Amino acid sequence: MTEIDLAAIDAERDRLRAAYLQPDGTRPPSSARGLHHFAVVARDVEETINFYQGLLEFPLTDIFENRDYPGSNHFFFDIGHENLLAFFDFPGLGVGPYAEVLGGLHHIAISVEPATWERLKGKLDAAGIAYLEESGTSIYFPDPNGARLELIADPLGEMYGTKVL
Repeated sequence: MTEIDLAAIDAERDRLRAAYLQPDGTRPPSSARGLHHFAVVARDVEETINFYQGLLEFPLTDIFENRDYPGSNHFFFDIGHENLLAFFDFPGLGVGPYAEVLGGLHHIAISVEPATWERLKGKLDAAGIAYLEESGTSIYFPDPNGARLELIADPLGEMYGTKVL
């Protein structure tokens, strides 16, 4: 394993901030309206619905055939503020297990109210789903498809007490 030069990494982060980060109040507005949906591959439609709607309390909003792959489902969950988490299944395609790779998914962070965070953490405990708790406001755990989720009790636009938006 290669030794990491933390001082060089910090210096590069500082260089990137100086070159590209525009201070709040001087940044132009985004060209985007928001996240329409984020799509993930599901191994089993019903298992995924039971997990997201039943355990995490994200309502299923629609399910229809995937236009790009006949016989495949495209289904959506409401994650608040008119944002959707979507899934595809690809029956017969043999997509294999989740893998963390360059350009791939690391995790999906979803903000929930602190009381909801506590309730959902209790539901994960009751379901026997292991999670990693960080900073008293984040829990990380896998969904049934292997994708890593984060439930974060920080408000939208904040990360561990730091304003990021």
